[in-house]
Amino acid sequence: MVRTYVEKPNSIILSIFPANQSDAMKLAREVDPSGERTFGMLTKLDLMDKGTNALDVLERRAYRLQHPWVGIVNRSQADINKNTDK
Repeated sequence: MVRTYVEKPNSIILSIFPANQSDAMKLAREVDPSGERTFGMLTKLDLMDKGTNALDVLERRAYRLQHPWVGIVNRSQADINKNTDK
């Protein structure tokens, strides 16, 4: 069902997926290989394992899009308790 909407050339594709899932862009890449209509949001960056990062995605090396990627980091309960704003 989703494919019928995103295949339309006048559709904008908002691809939202967690940082620990690499195959979520598959459909967007199939229908928009040049990345002109796709906007990417990478969530759960705060849950990534120590020593790993998502720089290749956020800097458009892994998935090339015409628009910048947006990375989402949620505050942990410890950050909320400390009143941390970042």
